[in-house]
Amino acid sequence: MILKDIQRILEAEVIVGGDLLSEDITIACGCDLMSDVLSFVKPGALLLTGLINPQVVRTAEMADLRAICFVRGKKPAQETIEMAESKNIPLLTTPLLLFESCGRLHREGLSGCSEERKKS
Repeated sequence: MILKDIQRILEAEVIVGGDLLSEDITIACGCDLMSDVLSFVKPGALLLTGLINPQVVRTAEMADLRAICFVRGKKPAQETIEMAESKNIPLLTTPLLLFESCGRLHREGLSGCSEERKKS
């Protein structure tokens, strides 16, 4: 699924990375604990989170994540936006809750990280 489809499904606004909406996303994870992201999330995933601090972008870079979507309409500070832009990590924000965001994406066929782990 491309990021543009995810944007539509989640009724999301692009904060940064509008030129990267053709990126292919094959898995997603909803998580607020960055230690869990580093332990369980697969490279190339979309991270859905309610955290908006710069650590989220640092974690996404370390874990080789494809994009970040902030839930509950949250918008990060300029420092976080600039960091994501410099790392070529698209940022989106959706008004939806984390549970509903994950549910919509799963219903549309996007796998979760645990499903990918079972395939391995």
